[in-house]
Amino acid sequence: MVTDNDQKKLQTLQEIIYQKIGLEKSIQEIPKLLGAQEEVLSALKKKFIEKNTEYENVKSEEIDLKNKLFETENLREKNEKKMEMVTHREFELLEKETKDLAEKEHQLRKDLQQKEKLLSELDTHIKQQTSMIEQQEKELEDRRKKIEAEVTDKKNQIDSLRKKENKLTENLDAEVVFKFERIIKNKEGVGIVAIKGNVCMGCHMILPVQFANEVRIGEEFVFCPYCSRILFYEESAEGEEDYFNTEDTGALSDLDDIEDEDYDDDDEEEEIINIDSETDD
Repeated sequence: MVTDNDQKKLQTLQEIIYQKIGLEKSIQEIPKLLGAQEEVLSALKKKFIEKNTEYENVKSEEIDLKNKLFETENLREKNEKKMEMVTHREFELLEKETKDLAEKEHQLRKDLQQKEKLLSELDTHIKQQTSMIEQQEKELEDRRKKIEAEVTDKKNQIDSLRKKENKLTENLDAEVVFKFERIIKNKEGVGIVAIKGNVCMGCHMILPVQFANEVRIGEEFVFCPYCSRILFYEESAEGEEDYFNTEDTGALSDLDDIEDEDYDDDDEEEEIINIDSETDD
């Protein structure tokens, strides 16, 4: 027999289970919160690696340019010294070669300046990224510690709620409790509702009289066939009309009687029409 005390237990249990579900859901959402920040950190590190690689490549190019510049300067200086002790014909050849070397030297210096400028920019960018990575790592670590504390607190709350839940469900059917918890998860925290005037207050569907009587008698827990919530009977307020008149509620066989009556009415109407036409004749 389902007592008023059982109904009150379920209503209290409903609140406890809903709180527990909310806490468990918030714990499950935590990895997503950390995941977003970890993705930002990962993206920063990826860019840092790319810029570092670019810096190393440019640095290698800079060294190569410096070596070429050094060789070009040496050749030009040697040619300039030779020009003092050669014939006119040789002088013209050395002069042209020296001029070409000077132009090459000028271009190398220009290219070198560009590389040095690029290296400086990359170095600044790398330093900024390093600072951002360190900041993100610190923020992530601080957030992890804060979340760990929150998770511990929520788990303690869940343990406390479970103890209350176990105490309330000691004398309740385990299968009913299992279904009840699933209903609460699926129905936004509402697993037990009243039935008034043959109407479920959860889904507002009209229920058969026999079904409503089963709820009123309360021999066992009854689940709404439409929304699956557990039902308990609640008298309508004084002066408030029932949602559904029991006199208007019938079995499926009543539909056949209604159809037969409609058929008889059609026959009578057809017979009247025939009599009228005979009279006219």
